[in-house]
Amino acid sequence: MDQMMVYLQELDWSPLWISLKTGVAATILSFFLGIWAARKTMKASPRVKSLMDGILTLPMVLPPTVAGFFLLLLFSLRRPVGAYLYQEWNIKVVQTWLGCILAATVISFPLMYRNARAAFEQVDVNLIYAARTLGMSEFAVFWKIAVPAAGPGIASGTVLTFARALGEYGATSMLAGNIPGKTGTISQKIAMVIQDGNYAAAGFWTAVILVIAFFILFLLNRILFRSNRNNRRW
Repeated sequence: MDQMMVYLQELDWSPLWISLKTGVAATILSFFLGIWAARKTMKASPRVKSLMDGILTLPMVLPPTVAGFFLLLLFSLRRPVGAYLYQEWNIKVVQTWLGCILAATVISFPLMYRNARAAFEQVDVNLIYAARTLGMSEFAVFWKIAVPAAGPGIASGTVLTFARALGEYGATSMLAGNIPGKTGTISQKIAMVIQDGNYAAAGFWTAVILVIAFFILFLLNRILFRSNRNNRRW
């Protein structure tokens, strides 16, 4: 027991904090971008809607390393976008924590978008029509009527988005690298210690991510239970 306490005290916890910070930041970005994209897609024509839906969902079906490769091509300092951001705004994406956030956001965004769109499609249109007849603006109708009505679906999408961002590995490795204390997440830590043959450390970090994943699933089930408790038949 004493040896375990000493080990925990000497352990570098930076992968956990980096993963949590990245997951929170990516979830916040995906939350607002996903809701905005879902709203715009629903208002588009069927042809445009199909095109937008395919583009916005693409990162979910692509291998993360492929998405990371495209991000690396886009934000590399040797490319126009990356060079412009660095020279004009002193913003560097490659091998930085910003790269972690960007990679996690791109990979987890489709989950937020798909859940938000599905939730909005289940909203009773009569509520929308009633709010409009009362003179509410479209902005107020969306945020005060549509979003609360779609709350359970949006909440589920938020939880799943955080879980996906927390465990992101492929795109993050390609774009941000694995710099200890800076861009090294839990997933990258596990891969690194396994390559070094340190299975004890790999097992520890695996247990950490399992506990977090279990808590996320528990929270998701609670959200779904509360949203469906009025429809239970047992």
